[in-house]
Amino acid sequence: MELNLTKPICFFDLETTGIEVAKDRIVEISILKVYPNGNKESRTWLVNPEMPIPPESSAIHGITDEKVAGEPTFKELSKTIYNLIKDSDLAGYNSDRFDIPLLAEEMLRAGIDFDLGNKVTVDVQTIFHKMEKRTLEAAYKFYCDKILEDAHSAEADTNATYEILKAQLERYEELENDMKFLGEFTNRKRSVDFAGFIAFDDEDREVFAFGKHKGKPVEQVLEEEPGYFGWMLNADFPLYTKKVLTAVKLRKLNNKLN
Repeated sequence: MELNLTKPICFFDLETTGIEVAKDRIVEISILKVYPNGNKESRTWLVNPEMPIPPESSAIHGITDEKVAGEPTFKELSKTIYNLIKDSDLAGYNSDRFDIPLLAEEMLRAGIDFDLGNKVTVDVQTIFHKMEKRTLEAAYKFYCDKILEDAHSAEADTNATYEILKAQLERYEELENDMKFLGEFTNRKRSVDFAGFIAFDDEDREVFAFGKHKGKPVEQVLEEEPGYFGWMLNADFPLYTKKVLTAVKLRKLNNKLN
């Protein structure tokens, strides 16, 4: 089964220096762009993270400091990557919780105003976990009856993810071959930022999803405790979370002026 697309969708996978969205960096990125007419475009880049790659990370993906020493930085690649994905929906494996938040951080560090406002995101891992609860290698074997060679290679993982989604659509009649449906199906919670520190409540208000103000409207907290805004901006939160927080504060100020 081929995907029913109204716009391109980019499957992508990252290999990184670690798993902390606010601190770690990309060392490899692979993107498979699938067009509504079925055409495909694939690009893979090694990336110099401008920081040491921990040995425990290299043990997983095989990418060392020496391997990326002469490669471009993400900032040098950012415009090319952005131009490839800017007109597309996004899909990946565990992408909503990790790959998209980290990609957003790298884009913002590079000075690109990365936003998902007009994009659907489809997390193939969520479909898999809701249906079968397995790992990527097991998913590939289960759905495609193939052994995933070169696991933790960004390109191999990206292509496997694309094949798995098509096989999932074949297997499960309740899944619609529609990216908006799949985006909603794979969305674990209605996050405003990528990392899940700010979410929408049932009344579509931005609320904090962590800490002492969990569940409280952001506007209310910023009104009652103005120092909380400064604390978050100076703390180790992802750049995109700070961007969302600032937008809420500016909207509140504009509403007062108007």
